[in-house]
Amino acid sequence: MTMRAHYRVTRVSRAHEWERISIAVIVCLLLSGCMAGPAYRKPIAPAPPAFSGNGHNGDWAAASPADATDRGAWWTIYNDAQLNDLEQRCATANQQIAAALRVYQQAHDIVSINHSALYPTVSIGAGAVRNGISANRPNISPSAARNYWDFLLPVNISWEPDLWGAVRRQIESSSANAQATAADLANTRLSLQGTLAVTYLQLRGIDLQAQLLRNSLDAFQQALNLTQARFKGGLASQSDVAQAQAQLEATRAQLVDLGVVRAQQEHAIAVLVGVPATDFHIAENPLVGNPPYVPTGLPSQVLERRPDIASAERRVAAANAQIGVNQAAFYPNITLGTQGGLESGAISRLFSAPSAEWNAGISASELVFDAGRRHAQVDYTIAQREQATALYRQQVLAAFRDVEDQLAALRVLEEEAAVQQRAVEAAKQSTQLSMLRYRQGLAAYLEVLTNQTIELNDERIAAALVSRRMVASAELQLALGGGWSTTQLPKN
Repeated sequence: MTMRAHYRVTRVSRAHEWERISIAVIVCLLLSGCMAGPAYRKPIAPAPPAFSGNGHNGDWAAASPADATDRGAWWTIYNDAQLNDLEQRCATANQQIAAALRVYQQAHDIVSINHSALYPTVSIGAGAVRNGISANRPNISPSAARNYWDFLLPVNISWEPDLWGAVRRQIESSSANAQATAADLANTRLSLQGTLAVTYLQLRGIDLQAQLLRNSLDAFQQALNLTQARFKGGLASQSDVAQAQAQLEATRAQLVDLGVVRAQQEHAIAVLVGVPATDFHIAENPLVGNPPYVPTGLPSQVLERRPDIASAERRVAAANAQIGVNQAAFYPNITLGTQGGLESGAISRLFSAPSAEWNAGISASELVFDAGRRHAQVDYTIAQREQATALYRQQVLAAFRDVEDQLAALRVLEEEAAVQQRAVEAAKQSTQLSMLRYRQGLAAYLEVLTNQTIELNDERIAAALVSRRMVASAELQLALGGGWSTTQLPKN
């Protein structure tokens, strides 16, 4: 009896020992923070030490401290109240921005869904069943009840601890994707507000062209009046009158044609600010002056200020985390569960202590053969990460190209504008001299007509350069990321 008792005590103590060891192992695994998959490292994207062509519109390097200022409303640099109002309306009413915002909200909800997998699931129910037992049932006691109630209040708790980090990697991936969609939202907003600014500046450039044509119409009308007077006096031919009339009407037709382009620009702006094109109108306001100074900062800063680059980089992080999700599939699945509740044949005794019942346990499973499916899934996610890395580096190269394009445009257009202005001044002087010679009868009207045509053409080219330079400055701001930075990404 003593040996049997000792054996039973020993067996029970060993069972308790194994139970303690199992619990200790699980706790250690939970506390160790074990995570499958590679740790994320941001891809290397070398940046040049400085942009080429620095020196346009002032000393770029000396002005770099201004880059730290808040440039969120980057369009205010043009000091145009109407543009400021349109940009605000675009930010709040544009439907593409609204759609991009909903995409981000969906991605954020997916993060919350994945977070929930870290915690146990708990379900509770209630049931009342009336049972009737056959009187001819085998082995039934004659005294057993044939009809009875069964009242239930079950509670089930199940938890699969994230021992290998699959859930945490999935959270990491979905968080990176949510940040990518936030950057996409910022990029959509930047692109649309940039399109609005460019379209608005082009519209004001059209107004400058229209103003120039109206001034030319006045000059051509005076020339026609002079030619008609000289014709009546016998000092000019009918051909001179016809040429002056033709020039006047051709210029008037050009002015009418500008109305078509201006209407299209207005309609484009209406869509950008989220209103119907019908009855939408922007008052004429000719574009004047030189483009404002836009600080570029260092090329490396562009990597933090372009939302499209941030989006591409975050997708690399999301793809990297997915590798860990698939690698965790090689490890066992362990589930902890417990069931309990209250059960009674009479509802009056349902909430008494004897009605309680419960069970708890742990289960583990391991997939031993899948014909290489898990290996293929890991290889697939590695390839996805490498693809995302290549796209990120390509986006960086495209960003540097965009900045260099606009810097070159500003530099070249500034030189061209200076040359063109000299051409305009020379054309004006030539027109004045030919008109004087015509009044004195020393030149044919064809000479006047030719010089007036050259002057108008040179003035229109100069006006177009004003618009192109302003647009290039806006495009440069977009290439630099506007006023955005990666610090504005949400912390999921």
